[in-house]
Amino acid sequence: MIGSRSKATLVVANARNGSGGPIDVVISEGTIAAIGPGAGSETAADVPRFDARGGLLCQPFIDGHMHLDKTLIGLPFSPHIPGDTIAERIEAEKRIRRQLSGPIQARGGRLIEQVVAYGTLALRSHVDIDSEIGLKGLESVLSLKQSHGHLVDIETVAFPQSGVMRDAGTADLLDAAIAAGADLVGGLDPAGIDNDIDGHLDAIFRIASRHGVGLDIHLHDGGALGAFELREIAARGRALGLQGRLAVSHAFCLGELDDADFGWTAEALAEAGIAIMTTGPGPVPMPPVKRLKRYGVRVFCGSDNIRDAWSPFGNGDMLERAGIVCDRQNFRCDADLEEAFALATDAPAAVLGRPTPLEVGARADFLILPAGSIAEAVASRPMDRAVFRNGVMVARNGRLLAAGA
Repeated sequence: MIGSRSKATLVVANARNGSGGPIDVVISEGTIAAIGPGAGSETAADVPRFDARGGLLCQPFIDGHMHLDKTLIGLPFSPHIPGDTIAERIEAEKRIRRQLSGPIQARGGRLIEQVVAYGTLALRSHVDIDSEIGLKGLESVLSLKQSHGHLVDIETVAFPQSGVMRDAGTADLLDAAIAAGADLVGGLDPAGIDNDIDGHLDAIFRIASRHGVGLDIHLHDGGALGAFELREIAARGRALGLQGRLAVSHAFCLGELDDADFGWTAEALAEAGIAIMTTGPGPVPMPPVKRLKRYGVRVFCGSDNIRDAWSPFGNGDMLERAGIVCDRQNFRCDADLEEAFALATDAPAAVLGRPTPLEVGARADFLILPAGSIAEAVASRPMDRAVFRNGVMVARNGRLLAAGA
């Protein structure tokens, strides 16, 4: 209950919780003032009401991995430039980047508005840091935190897309990026790109330790090599007391190891508190979600590339992403679909250190989905979503409302 009826600013009535039971939400000054069956009946008659019509009340989505600085959304569609290796893709992207017109803020802002319309209210964006672009991309994304902070919470990773050891001066730039406001240090294929596992990991862990921040490392290297790198990352994390502040993105190798190597590696990841981000990738091995979780390894989801030089696909819809994971992992029963939904909500919230319960005193960020259960929402992926940020509806039916402008 709320202390004074006059403080209520909105009632979301006739919603349903994850178990299918009726639930109302009373909002006051951007926070949840009351929540539960019939909670809205105790508010004054003149308080605005939103009728959820039996829709599902649930957590907003969190995109654990995207690249706001890379997206080409808002520009004319251009043909994809193919590349067979990560190194070739990096060079192709640089050629495209040199020819782009318009600021990163415009393209990144369009992408933010798109993902908010789908129900994502927090995200982690990796931002390219290299000797060519310097900190310009980071400065642009940090400005988006200011201009679009009313819509979404943004966490940034200083990402050495061109490598650390092979791109002279990048280590110093990463250090400067953290000093300038980036939240985490990134990394990329210590063997496959830099051909120097120790040098690469020593450099990025040194920067993270100096600034007291965590790391999120891209790892595409496969098989036994990738597994070795994961164990090296885990060893350094434990040695520096960074348990729970480390993530590895992609980690394709985990989907192609024998039982012994997988078990050894998964145990090391769990001991170091390393979370694994997966997108449910297409033609490459995928980390096995359930097997990793049985070892105590946290797994979460992200979009990664959304209409950029790496892929012409992607839209930032995390409900669709949960469905993609289901297809890749052969998730079919209700409990599996609920697990996939959690990979896009509760799991990234834990990794990003965000509170998740919809309870009294919590910020009124939530969704109303036209579904009778989480499983149905994942299976049907309805677009008629009502997105609330700070107790104000900012998007409906996949479109940003004037309140979110």
